[in-house]
Amino acid sequence: MDKFMEAAFEEAKKGYEEGGIPIGSVLVHDGKIIGRGHNKRVQKGSVILHGEMDALENAGRLSAKIYQECTLYTTLSPCPMCSGTILLYGIPRVVIAENKTFMGEEELLSSRGVKVLVTHHEGCYQLMQQFIKEKPGLWNEDIGV
Repeated sequence: MDKFMEAAFEEAKKGYEEGGIPIGSVLVHDGKIIGRGHNKRVQKGSVILHGEMDALENAGRLSAKIYQECTLYTTLSPCPMCSGTILLYGIPRVVIAENKTFMGEEELLSSRGVKVLVTHHEGCYQLMQQFIKEKPGLWNEDIGV
């Protein structure tokens, strides 16, 4: 298991334990995690704190050059908002744990030159399925249904 995806999965589990949506993410530059986060929409009453957005926020303000050398790891296929942010900052690589639960904007990312890799992480998939079974309304809210 990739240590960076494992770190993103740990973030997802934190979100779940906090009563939130179990999606985690880490931003990696030069072999080091420079930002980590998890979905905090429930915990903070936020409309935008998806896992990827939280990881980017926690990385702090960075130069365009740094973003252009990063890889973003996320436990679930990125939604339109998170994908737009990936494109805006020029992050060239995204590693996704699973996309069976939700297919985000992978096609858009790929069409714009982002290298997208899906690892089919069974633990991430199982955690999302457990969460959706327990809190279907919250899941639907998160994906805009």
